[in-house]
Amino acid sequence: MWGQWIFDNIARAEQQHMDAVRGLLDKYGIADPVDPDEPGIFKNEDLQSLYEDLISMGSASKEQALHVGATIEDMDIYDIQEMLYNTNKRDLENVYQNLTKGSRNHLRSFTALLSGLFDVTYEAQFLSQEEVDAIINSAKETGRY
Repeated sequence: MWGQWIFDNIARAEQQHMDAVRGLLDKYGIADPVDPDEPGIFKNEDLQSLYEDLISMGSASKEQALHVGATIEDMDIYDIQEMLYNTNKRDLENVYQNLTKGSRNHLRSFTALLSGLFDVTYEAQFLSQEEVDAIINSAKETGRY
């Protein structure tokens, strides 16, 4: 919609993340909340509502779309940290750590564009502002855990 490279790049990365999680869902016999045949369709009503709200907000402007992207990464990191805390399974820990690393990189990218294009500083929505600032001010991460 906004012709911004970040959305295409992160969409590809997110597909890899979904594939990694799908492997775990299959391994542990957990139903997938996403309809693989229809992008943007979720079996979980809360996820569906959140998706629709975020799409609506991101459709308002390029700045809002970048803000939504940063917010999603903020929320992802927060949620994955909780999942990491609640597991002792090495395969889950590895995937969660890699997902978190990817989300930190994505958060850096979204916030850099917000700052560079719109002179806007992202305000944390889920993590503490100190955690977000530490992520933003650290180097891009590469490699696997």
